[in-house]
Amino acid sequence: MGSTEEKTELESDEEIPFTTSQATRKTHSFDFEISPIGPHTSQATSWFLKKMRTAPLRSVYILLIKAKINMLLPFGPLAILLHYLTGKHGWVFFFSLLGITPLAERLGFATEQLAFYTGATVGGLLNATFGNATEMIISIYALKHGMVRVVQQSLLGSILSNMLLVLGCAFFAGGIKNHTKVQEFNKAAALVNSGLLLMAVMGLMFPAVLHFTHTEVHFGKSELALSRFSGCIMLVAYASYLFFQLKSQPNLYSPIDEEGEKIEEDSDEEDAPELTQREAICWLAILTLWVSLLSGYLVDAIQGASDSLNMPVAFISVILLPIVGNAAEHASAIMFAIKNKLDITIGVAIGSSTQIAMFVIPFCVVVGWFMGQPMDLNFQLFETATLFIAVLVVAFMLQEGTSNYFKGLMLILCYLIVAASFFVHVDPSKDDDDDDG
Repeated sequence: MGSTEEKTELESDEEIPFTTSQATRKTHSFDFEISPIGPHTSQATSWFLKKMRTAPLRSVYILLIKAKINMLLPFGPLAILLHYLTGKHGWVFFFSLLGITPLAERLGFATEQLAFYTGATVGGLLNATFGNATEMIISIYALKHGMVRVVQQSLLGSILSNMLLVLGCAFFAGGIKNHTKVQEFNKAAALVNSGLLLMAVMGLMFPAVLHFTHTEVHFGKSELALSRFSGCIMLVAYASYLFFQLKSQPNLYSPIDEEGEKIEEDSDEEDAPELTQREAICWLAILTLWVSLLSGYLVDAIQGASDSLNMPVAFISVILLPIVGNAAEHASAIMFAIKNKLDITIGVAIGSSTQIAMFVIPFCVVVGWFMGQPMDLNFQLFETATLFIAVLVVAFMLQEGTSNYFKGLMLILCYLIVAASFFVHVDPSKDDDDDDG
């Protein structure tokens, strides 16, 4: 009689986790190896301790083993070894790129997991912020070593990559997958981002025009002072945009999202979070530290890689670095476009470009100010003109509020033209600029 009561007590205990999500079912399957001993409270305690022991291993598996892109993770330590054992900067740069690629993608995955617990709008902001963490870390490290042009070109390349390549691939993949229907997104929110990008172009254009028209009041100083003032104004504008988006006018971003809620409810199990909130935060911290460590070796190898590969530094900074840094945005934007959640795609691709243009670039200007580095908004005429044309093209693509595979193809082809242009572009030196004056 006592054995049957104990058996029913065990069954009632095991039914508790089975009523939760699918993820908890998988972790609970490990508990059958140990039979609980003692009263009901001790059984619950042992189940909880067992769950705590398996949870870290499960999160390690999900984040570092499960995805196929994690096969590239060993290239990071290999790049560090090559840095100290050999002087081949080309291989160090190449392996560092391969090693950072899965870290950037996993950083985006951990951010998406955290977004499950914060809501759609804050989640999109987190996705853009941590998606740009790689670029920010690389930029601050390069700025610390006085590589101002590398910072300017890599951030410019991130904007171009997000606007043309990431958004283009997302539109193309989403258009092919959903070719039987018209894909729509929130036109009002997209136009607000387009306006902010045009404001960023204006902030970059005036220091460049001031420099190349030789109309500065104090040569070399007025341009830097204007850049710092404009940078502070751009930071205020971005802070106002966040307040506008999150607090003042959240309804501007909700109409299409409310229709998308039905899709999320239907695919509730598919979109269930795989990590807890604490695990997501811990992994974000670990991945950010690892990216910052590897970014140091990557930046150190840029000049040597340019010489050994016979490739312009401008091409490496504007094209290769951003493609790696935008791996997270690339994967998530395409995935959401295929699922016909274009508002999230626009938020990731265009929102990320807006954040770099209106926050990361002026933030680097202010950081350079405190570091004593002459980081300014004069990105040179070639780069500024390229950004201006790209922003105009994207603004025209977004004004209808619809997307298709042909728009995506056009954006991809525009990016190929930009890449080819920077491949044959030689960055002018400071001496050349001074000679022109």
